[in-house]
Amino acid sequence: MKTVAQVNLTLRLPERVVRQARVMAAERGTSVSRLVETLLERDAGSDADRRQRWDRQLERMRAGQSLRGPYLGRDETHER
Repeated sequence: MKTVAQVNLTLRLPERVVRQARVMAAERGTSVSRLVETLLERDAGSDADRRQRWDRQLERMRAGQSLRGPYLGRDETHER
């Protein structure tokens, strides 16, 4: 198993937030450090996913492809 380097980080947070973080961590059976790590990784992951979707859409636009799907002609649009 590969070991990941750990770095200490000091944060200034309101006491209320620290208390809430400690309670959340205890309820989940983890540490405040692990809780913060999990929340940050989840948020960073969603940013990366969003960026990948954006990049795919830009590629499609550059290639002249529609982002909404196939174009429907007048008859197809007003088909009854």
